[in-house]
Amino acid sequence: MSDSPVSPAPARSERTVPPSGDPLVVLDRVNKHFGALHVLQDIDLTVARGEVVVVIGPSGSGKSTLCRTINRLETIDSGSITIDGRPLPAEGRELARLRADVGMVFQSFNLFAHKTVLENVTLGQTKVRKITREKAEQTARTLLDRVGVGGQADKYPAQLSGGQQQRVAIARALAMDPKLMLFDEPTSALDPEMINEVLEVMRQLARDGMTMVVVTHEMGFARSAANRVVFMADGRIVEEAAPDQFFSNPRSDRAKDFLSKILHH
Repeated sequence: MSDSPVSPAPARSERTVPPSGDPLVVLDRVNKHFGALHVLQDIDLTVARGEVVVVIGPSGSGKSTLCRTINRLETIDSGSITIDGRPLPAEGRELARLRADVGMVFQSFNLFAHKTVLENVTLGQTKVRKITREKAEQTARTLLDRVGVGGQADKYPAQLSGGQQQRVAIARALAMDPKLMLFDEPTSALDPEMINEVLEVMRQLARDGMTMVVVTHEMGFARSAANRVVFMADGRIVEEAAPDQFFSNPRSDRAKDFLSKILHH
């Protein structure tokens, strides 16, 4: 390992953990502006099939925007994003198909309030994947059991706790049989006692080999479930490393400062 000092100039990220295997998601020099604000600056990131990449960093660093560009909830100004070797489609049916392949779980659960839990998980399967209702319900019940809310299938979202609703949202995304799951701060709206039940479902997905990009403040999850931690600040990827290396020996001053504030040594 080299001990070269981190230059103060915004450098390209130091790539210490090259993604092994088959690249599933490739972002190449991606830029994004919101008005005068340059929220993503020359982002290069490759996520390998089966890899769990956890994106951390201070508020306003561009983490959620990065996550949302991968399924084109946010458009980019320049650069390219490919999934499974294909560029992101601009709109229409191809985009709907992409979104079926890329599951997304948000801070807010985004469940349909007027539909039961079971209906929430079957809807996308029947509408987008054109699966029969019977088969969709079978898949839905299996997934609801898998995330630990099988007994809630006939309830409405409002009758569930936040942690249960978020687990239903994960089941709904999984029902589309995605190639990739994006999580945008999935536990930040939850009461503390519910956070772990959602993280445990996510840990199990990671163990099962699901490719995941996770934006989170949960450092314990980053340590235990990530193959790689990507640290962002000011719209750039400042550093990326395996979790043990990142948490025990961050190389950039920016990461050291961030960790000293959130890990109370």
